[in-house]
Amino acid sequence: MCAAVYVLSTVTGYVLTSALLLKCPNLLHRKRRGTFLCRHISHRGGLFHAVDVGTDMLELDCHLTKDEQVVVSHDANLRRATGINAFISDMAYNELPPYLCKLDVTFQKECYCAGGDDKRIPLLQDVFDAFPNTPINIDIKTNNDTLIKKVSALVTKYDRENLTVWGNARNQVAKKCYKENPRIPLLFSLPRVLQLVGLFYTGLLPFVPLKEQFLEIPMPSILTKLKDPNGLTRSQRVLIWLTDTLLMRKALFNHLTARGIQVYIWVLNDEEDFQRAFDLGATGVMTDFPTRLRDFMDKNGISKPE
Repeated sequence: MCAAVYVLSTVTGYVLTSALLLKCPNLLHRKRRGTFLCRHISHRGGLFHAVDVGTDMLELDCHLTKDEQVVVSHDANLRRATGINAFISDMAYNELPPYLCKLDVTFQKECYCAGGDDKRIPLLQDVFDAFPNTPINIDIKTNNDTLIKKVSALVTKYDRENLTVWGNARNQVAKKCYKENPRIPLLFSLPRVLQLVGLFYTGLLPFVPLKEQFLEIPMPSILTKLKDPNGLTRSQRVLIWLTDTLLMRKALFNHLTARGIQVYIWVLNDEEDFQRAFDLGATGVMTDFPTRLRDFMDKNGISKPE
C-alpha cells in the first residue's frame, strides 16, 4: 500500500511539473534571443523575386564543385535543373551548364516555374554579396568536411553568423556543422526531430536542454495533395495521418517558441496550409510561391517580424 502511494505521488508530481514547465519553460530555461525572426521563408531561394516581395529568409542548398567552389543547388546531379546528367562534384565551376528555362516545382502538383534571365548556377558568395542583410537558411546537402569548412569560412568572412542558420537532416552532418562553428544557429536533424517528438510525448522535453535554435519540419498532410488520390493505399493514408497528428502539435510549437526556438513548416503552397501552420503557432512558413504567401499574410494581417 505504501509503495503504491509513493509511486502514485511520484508520478503525479512528475506529470504536474512536466505540464507546468511545458507551458512555462522559462522557469527552467533561459529564452534564446535570436537576431532575426522569420515568418516568410522562400524555398530554394527565389532570390531577387523573393526579396522583392519582402521575404524574411532565403532557404537554399549547397554543394561543392570539383575545384572546391561552394555553389547553390538543391540536387547533387544536374539532370533535373540543367538537362545534363552529371554531378556537381565532378565538374569545375566554369564547366557547370546553365539552368533550364523551365523548372519543376516539387511541392506543387504538375507545376513549373520559369527561370530568370541569369541561368548560371550561383556561388554562395554571390548570394551573400547580393543580399547582405537577408537571413539565409543553408542545407549542407552532402557529408563533406571541406564543404562544411568552406561554408563556415564564408559565413564568417561576410560577418553573417547572426544572419545564417545551417544544418542537414542527417545527424552526422549536423554534428559536424555544430563542431565546426557553434556560433552559427543550428537546425534539428531528422534523428533529433524524432528524439524531440519522443521527449514531448513522454513529458521529458521541458527538462531537457536543446542546442538547436530552429525546428524545420514538413506538414505531412500535404502529401495527399501532391499525389493522385487514387494512388495512395489505405496504409499510406493512415501513415500520413498518424505522422501529421504526431508532428503538428500546437503545444509543442508553443513550448519551443517560448524557449526562443523558431519553428518553420515546409513546403506549403496554398492558403489552407498557410492558415493551418500559423494557427498551430509556427513561427514561419516556407513556400515555393513567395508572392502567394505574401498576399496571404497581408490579407490576414500577419505582420512581418520587427
